[in-house]
Amino acid sequence: MGVAKVWRYSCGVLANTQKQHFFFTCWLWKRPTPYTKVCGFMLFALGLISLFTGYVASNLELYSQKLVKGAWFYKQDGDAPIDIWKSRYSTSYYGCSERGPRFASAVNVRSSNRYLLIATSGGLNQQRTGITDAVVVARILNATLVVPELDHHSFWKDDSDFFDIFDVKWFISYLAKDVTVVKRVPEKVMRLMGKPPYTMRVPRKSEPEYYLDQVLPVLLKRRVIQLTKFDFRLANELDEELQKLRCRVNYHALRFTKPIRNFGQKLVVRMRKMARRFVAVHLRFEPDMLAFSGCYYGGGDKERYELAEIRKRWATLPELIPDEERTRGRCPLTPHEVGLMLRALGFKNDTYLYVASGEVYGGEKTLQPLKELFPNFYTKEIVAGDELKPFLPYSSRLAAIDYVVCDESDVFVTNNNGNMAKILAGSRRYMGHKRTIRPNARRLSALFQARNKMDWDTFTRKVKSCQSGFMGEPEEVRPGRGEFHEYPSSCICKTPFNHSNFREKYNNHTSSVNPSLLDSRYRYIHNISDLDEKILQKLY
Repeated sequence: MGVAKVWRYSCGVLANTQKQHFFFTCWLWKRPTPYTKVCGFMLFALGLISLFTGYVASNLELYSQKLVKGAWFYKQDGDAPIDIWKSRYSTSYYGCSERGPRFASAVNVRSSNRYLLIATSGGLNQQRTGITDAVVVARILNATLVVPELDHHSFWKDDSDFFDIFDVKWFISYLAKDVTVVKRVPEKVMRLMGKPPYTMRVPRKSEPEYYLDQVLPVLLKRRVIQLTKFDFRLANELDEELQKLRCRVNYHALRFTKPIRNFGQKLVVRMRKMARRFVAVHLRFEPDMLAFSGCYYGGGDKERYELAEIRKRWATLPELIPDEERTRGRCPLTPHEVGLMLRALGFKNDTYLYVASGEVYGGEKTLQPLKELFPNFYTKEIVAGDELKPFLPYSSRLAAIDYVVCDESDVFVTNNNGNMAKILAGSRRYMGHKRTIRPNARRLSALFQARNKMDWDTFTRKVKSCQSGFMGEPEEVRPGRGEFHEYPSSCICKTPFNHSNFREKYNNHTSSVNPSLLDSRYRYIHNISDLDEKILQKLY
């Protein structure tokens, strides 16, 4: 029952005389009352409360859906139009990762069970997941964590260290109450060991019990151990306090260095100077991504040979059938397909795009269809110009700059379901459910193949139907769905029943302890004096 109906119904009842109301109530008790009528009376009561206490009436519809459907998050009607730039219900939820009262403070170095070293693996965002889980593992083992070692031998060949990308002092201080973190193992401890640290590689998705049963005894005996290839080595589902610790690490403690934050923010300011709002597209269409996927994109024998050669770098990859992979939705969308999806969803050709990508396979020829659909096409190279030169030798720092711009964009779109796409989706949900569009590749693949057999209106309608549930709405976050880094359900809370005065007081009280409630533009600026006057005028 909608708000308007409830409102009219309640006014009608109030207009009755006392006698009529008495007989109506008696008649109601004599008959079996359907569940919908019970909900109606509950909504009537809420309406009266709203009149006398000043609660915002728009929330009545949200709560009525909860009563009728029993859903934790509001489920929007699939046929109802949505705002492609912003979720209507984003203000009803906020990121919450505060430490619980029973979550004990971190033990000091002397009391902990020795030192834990971590060697991460993969690109920047894959390493980010490893760092996040490393902090949680150190907590489980009651160990002192040594600042993680980044991967210098992956496909990207970046020799950047942790302190080149992340703010080490902030990382250590922010986590001080959760886990003790040090920059290195003390020389005295290393001398007593007399040999390099003992190394272990734990199975993927290991439960906390595995670390306690298999890793802790070795740590107690050896004093220092190193866990290698540490990516996705911790179970996805943990207890709530450990999940909240994951959020504190990922969304707060892992802050980029000042040069990266400020440079990324400069690009955001320049994009907003050109357009009031913009869409960031994470376009993973590099040769390594396509080779790893095992998909085919119509490039003939040349494409098959080139991607097959790259694929040999991963000796354990199985043989795949490209058509089957596409049917399963495992193939990244082409730039052209991304453009078609966006136009079908309602983005006009004057929309400004910021495209975050590396070397696109096929180069300009591959990108041209997307540029024709969206002429306002920008990349970090275009927006930054020669200022980008100091970062060019370092792929991870370039990825970090793209991360900042994508996180700050009004809408974030991805053509894949890789690590950066997942982590950014989780961050944007945690920071206020900013519009995040992930393609439903399984359904879209068949639609793209048949697009020449239908008119544009039919294609548009079908794309919108396919994307229902993949638009970054709050209802998409459900406990147990997907990777926790993408759907951080334990760290998203419902805003108390909306009352303007209460919300203002709540924000003022929690902003100092919960950075997720602060305006996102402050997240990347360490020292405003580092930005020139024109940029500051645009920011404020």
